[in-house]
Amino acid sequence: MQQPLAFIHPDAKIHPSVEIGPFTCIEGNVEIGEGTTIGNNVTICSNTRIGKDCHIFPGAVVGAIPQDLKFQGEETYTYIGNNTTLRECVTIHRGTASKGKTIVGDNCLIMAYCHVAHDCVLGNHIIMSNATQLAGEVEIEDWAVLGGGSLVHQFTRIGGHVMIQGGTLVNKDVPPYVIAAHDPIQYCGINSVGMNRRGFTKEQIATIQQVYRIYFAGKLNMSQATARILAEIPQSEERDRIVEFIKNSPRGVIKGI
Repeated sequence: MQQPLAFIHPDAKIHPSVEIGPFTCIEGNVEIGEGTTIGNNVTICSNTRIGKDCHIFPGAVVGAIPQDLKFQGEETYTYIGNNTTLRECVTIHRGTASKGKTIVGDNCLIMAYCHVAHDCVLGNHIIMSNATQLAGEVEIEDWAVLGGGSLVHQFTRIGGHVMIQGGTLVNKDVPPYVIAAHDPIQYCGINSVGMNRRGFTKEQIATIQQVYRIYFAGKLNMSQATARILAEIPQSEERDRIVEFIKNSPRGVIKGI
């Protein structure tokens, strides 16, 4: 159902089941999937794609041009997956020539006053608590949780199943499965509670714990720790995921306690 007080560009492709509140503006070249609900006073800018069963709350702005002085009006996009919720006054900007698109995956919860800048790539099942701010080209893997008021530096990577304490300045890459907090940011243990909730076995969690003891509790540098991990810890998806993340971190990862 579309309110008569909403503005819908004739070129927008909107499934008939979509609900749109009053005073909402939907620009041209927008596609919105079935079952999505859009509240009042929302702005959906051009070149935006929104999936099925999403819920967008009042005051949100999705797909605005980036706050990047290098942006020259190039054809770029914003993609929002299925079953994702954007709460009040969330802002998500479209990409630049760098990557061409900003992506928020499926089943994400982006709470009130959060910002997702140009060319960010967010996976699935991500929670960003109130007033979390992502700078440009941040990458966040599945099941990460960012506490309220977190600030994430541009080009930073956050691994899957990570928990970031509220109010943390994230200016280094955060490898998978860990809890990160403090100022400056540092490793504070593994996210065993989150992994238990998601069905990780005791053996998987024990492997992750063992890997991070070598990385962060010993006196080895990262190269030495990686060599020891590969020599001493049996191959597993979790071990290899951590090692590959750390080896391929151009910014460098957070430090140990």
